Amino acid sequence: MKPTKRKLAILGLKLFDIGIVSMCFIFAGLYTFTEISNLSFAEFMSMRIKVSNFILFGVLMLIANLVFASFNLYRSRRLSGWSREAFDIIGAVSLCALVIYASSRLFDLEIITPYFLTIFWTLCIATLIAYRFILRELMRNVRLLGRNLRYVLIIGTNPRAVDVATRLKSSRKLGYELVGFVDNHWDGNSVFEKTGHNIVSDLDAFADFLRKNIVDEIFICTPLKSQYASIADVLSICEEQGVTVHMDKNIFTPTIASMHRFYQEEDRWLTITHSLTGSYAQFFKRALDIVISSIALVLLAPLLVVVAALIKLDSQGPVFFTQQRIGLNKRRFNMFKFRTMVTDAEKLQGKLEAQNEIQGPAFKMANDPRITRTGKLLRSTSIDELPQLINVLVGDMTLVGPRPLPVRDYEGFEEDWHRRRFSVKPGITCLWQIEGRSNTTFDEWMQMDIRYIDQWTLWLDIKILLKTIPAVIRGTGAY
Repeated sequence: MKPTKRKLAILGLKLFDIGIVSMCFIFAGLYTFTEISNLSFAEFMSMRIKVSNFILFGVLMLIANLVFASFNLYRSRRLSGWSREAFDIIGAVSLCALVIYASSRLFDLEIITPYFLTIFWTLCIATLIAYRFILRELMRNVRLLGRNLRYVLIIGTNPRAVDVATRLKSSRKLGYELVGFVDNHWDGNSVFEKTGHNIVSDLDAFADFLRKNIVDEIFICTPLKSQYASIADVLSICEEQGVTVHMDKNIFTPTIASMHRFYQEEDRWLTITHSLTGSYAQFFKRALDIVISSIALVLLAPLLVVVAALIKLDSQGPVFFTQQRIGLNKRRFNMFKFRTMVTDAEKLQGKLEAQNEIQGPAFKMANDPRITRTGKLLRSTSIDELPQLINVLVGDMTLVGPRPLPVRDYEGFEEDWHRRRFSVKPGITCLWQIEGRSNTTFDEWMQMDIRYIDQWTLWLDIKILLKTIPAVIRGTGAY
């Protein structure tokens, strides 16, 4: 599944969970209240409900969603067993019931009785387990059609590694696409070659292979004791570039990654993740993207039409400039901008490389001769970036995140720590836009992106959005 669709699926799953918990709460409340008060259903529906009760109900539903997230119910479950997910659902619902009971004692809610909690707990668990089971089976059938795939690289060529690969490939319902194996030459290679699997890289070239290929997850299957140093290097490279790693045991302590355990049949795996996906606030981040981009596109429609007309009148060529950019986990997507240069601008760039005013692989030039008259105005006001709201709406980008870079710039990266910026979705604005824009060096720009990833909160996104507007008005550092 593409990152965009996956985020939308998680968002839908969270909304559906809130809906189920809400309906179970309302049903338990209705049934309990009519029983203890001897009211008819019509009499119950005619009762007035206080605004404070609505607010409390909303807060409880948000807490319930937070609890579900804390039980990892929104992480990928394709490798874990069904019983494990059911167990986590029972734990999450039980904790929610405990929170509801505590709230009833705090706010003196007579309707929250042991009878209510029993109905709510039973109904909620039964409904959630049933629909999650149906969803799991549905997703497995989707993967059989070649959709929702995750690209996997296996470190090691020993029997353990081959066994993992065999199990991943034998069950197409898991939705894993094996990229290949990574290992140095050793005595067991002759045995491995008979399995028909491919070694796509040795450990020395592993970092370079990771830079040039789409890899979502890595399974480390080499002997931990004898290969400790090599595995430490692999883990460091994956941590730098923001790639998810599965390991047998917790023998390393990442400095910036988060860890959780999952179970696959008889195996225990430690998963090390480096991106922002799965956190509770991501639900609101995506919601914010959808709401703001939708409203902005509607409100700015007259301006977009005027700009399109000016571009057509000023120079020959299309209104929009579409360029392939590097997105989440190095996936490529087409980014939209208003065209601000002559139509053959990319071909002319080679002649201007010597005048590049920024260190590193990116290209920036204050008085770029390829920019049209209208283009100068659009760039100074950042209006040329507005079509990227379409990228945000469809999910290729987000409102706040590291700027998406062209393929040419990415191929010029020399430091692996720079590549960790691709472990999150690219955005329209970030710290670079409000703290310096084109006046910073390339390394400073990358450091700002990494700082944003490490310190990310929803409130940080809001602050960046609020500070972006005056930065754009001032035109600070804009080319």
